[in-house]
Amino acid sequence: MKKGKFIVLEGPDRCGKSTQAKMLLNYLITQGNDVILTREPGGTRTAERIRQIVLEPGLSVTAMTELFLYEASRAQHTEELILPALEAGKTVLCERYTMSTCAYQGYGRGIPLRIIRTLNRIATQNLVPDLTLVFLMSDKYFTERGEYLYSDRLEREDIAFRKKMRRGYLNMIKRTPNAYLVDADKDIMDVQTRVQEILKEHGI
Repeated sequence: MKKGKFIVLEGPDRCGKSTQAKMLLNYLITQGNDVILTREPGGTRTAERIRQIVLEPGLSVTAMTELFLYEASRAQHTEELILPALEAGKTVLCERYTMSTCAYQGYGRGIPLRIIRTLNRIATQNLVPDLTLVFLMSDKYFTERGEYLYSDRLEREDIAFRKKMRRGYLNMIKRTPNAYLVDADKDIMDVQTRVQEILKEHGI
């Protein structure tokens, strides 16, 4: 039975998730929480190997193959790391989870959401986040927060893809319990202040 809290940080590439996750990790530790910070795809040795494949620039990966790779990574990650940590009463912070798959492979790639949601339920063993924080920024900031030279395969998608993916996030926030939009255009400290306010509202 799940005893800990599962908090997911969602959003497109370069929206500041990793920075906010590290700041939130430090904040929760100072509040006396036992916290694990992890990410998707990845989080375990096997899942990180799958991450290398799915994000490798120049590699030809079909949309459906991409989906199954993400779900395989998620299944390993959830069973090996996330569920045991939650059962031990730890707080788990995860950079991306099922919502990202719906946004990227669903809204972005066009794979039917009913297929993705079915696979998500299987891979997660029906685990859902206690809280989902969705960081969205204006598209104009995308190129300012990193060089294309170092982009992975998903980051190299065009603006049309990013618009569909962003629209997907906005749609899902409205339909997902305990999901909150966080304005990632704001100053880093202002964003973190908002994140902490949301956690306090949920007693975390």
